[in-house]
Amino acid sequence: MATVSLTEASQQDAATVFGVLRTAFPTDRPTDDLPKEQPGGRSTVWSAEFEPTQEWIPTDPVPLEGSVSATLQGTYLAVDRLREALGTAFAVDEQGTASGDQEKEVDLRLATKR
Repeated sequence: MATVSLTEASQQDAATVFGVLRTAFPTDRPTDDLPKEQPGGRSTVWSAEFEPTQEWIPTDPVPLEGSVSATLQGTYLAVDRLREALGTAFAVDEQGTASGDQEKEVDLRLATKR
């Protein structure tokens, strides 16, 4: 399992990113569980867990309204597969990484592919 956390994203863009990942991999969220804005004007973080499998269905590029900050955290293999899946749908700019013995964390900036 790997956790994907999205920040600096509109509700629509968060739903789009999770939709792409949900198409590719099993998740802990039901299909009708869409991101919701929280009242109060505070920054919102959306997160879900995915089980990146060896076999997954790549998607065509998908447009975003703006850019999205994504943090992927999990085993090396799981994070690499999530990043690969995101790279088929979006332009991906790696912002930073942190590695441990058995897990890694990758910060990405996602945008519409040009």
